Amino acid sequence: MTDDRRDAAKAEASVDPSAVPADEKAVPANEATVPATETDERGEPSTSALLGAALGGAARRAGLDPSAEATTGHVVWRAMGGWRGVLESVLPSLAFLIIYTVGKELLPALLVSVGIAVVFTAVRLIMRQPASAAIGGLVATGAAAALALWTGRAEDNFIWGFLTNGIYGSAFLVSALVGWPLIGLAVGFLMNEGTKWRTDPRKRRVFFWLSIAWAGLFALRLAVQLPLYFGASAAVEGSPEQIQLASALATTKLIMGLPLFAPLVAVTWLAVRALYPRPAE
Repeated sequence: MTDDRRDAAKAEASVDPSAVPADEKAVPANEATVPATETDERGEPSTSALLGAALGGAARRAGLDPSAEATTGHVVWRAMGGWRGVLESVLPSLAFLIIYTVGKELLPALLVSVGIAVVFTAVRLIMRQPASAAIGGLVATGAAAALALWTGRAEDNFIWGFLTNGIYGSAFLVSALVGWPLIGLAVGFLMNEGTKWRTDPRKRRVFFWLSIAWAGLFALRLAVQLPLYFGASAAVEGSPEQIQLASALATTKLIMGLPLFAPLVAVTWLAVRALYPRPAE
């Protein structure tokens, strides 16, 4: 999992406050406001506005704000959480893979994997840094390890990943098919235009295909990893075949993690920035 990342310089318009009525003053792009047109008949924020605000806020915390001044490489690096985010994402799985493949024992591999996640979380808490993602990762790692210990099968350590990939992939796919792609909702909030992007065929098309691309990423992971999981589950526990397939599953999880996530973040960023070109200086 990647962690929360932030820090982006924003261009600010110079406006004379005295020349603008108090209720019409410009709202900074980084404020979590809901456009007036995005309310229901009771004046409450609409579901699309609330969902867009939630998604947009998460994207901003991850450093994915199209209104910010940042290079593509910088955005991708921040989305991965920098060196700490990369280590938090990779080390627990890598430790499990190496220890289980070499030692062929499940318990030591799980203990080290969970222990690394605990250390990363503790460091963030001690340094009083945002730790929500690290805590979430620790809970997921611990739950997966507990299930694997309960069943005694290494491949069950990856069931949580299957569930999250299935949920995320389904959400992206369904949102695109019903005409409310999640990418569009997030970007609409970040660019302070609500759902006005739905009146622009070009934006709708781009957001549709970007959401389909993300759904495809999660589906690809499942298409590759589930056969390995079922193969390992069908093998005799502790047999060379089961160990080999479980190790292959751990390897594909690493390969299909950040190495696929980072390029798609870059494509998403470039596509969205092309829809919202910055005004000439």
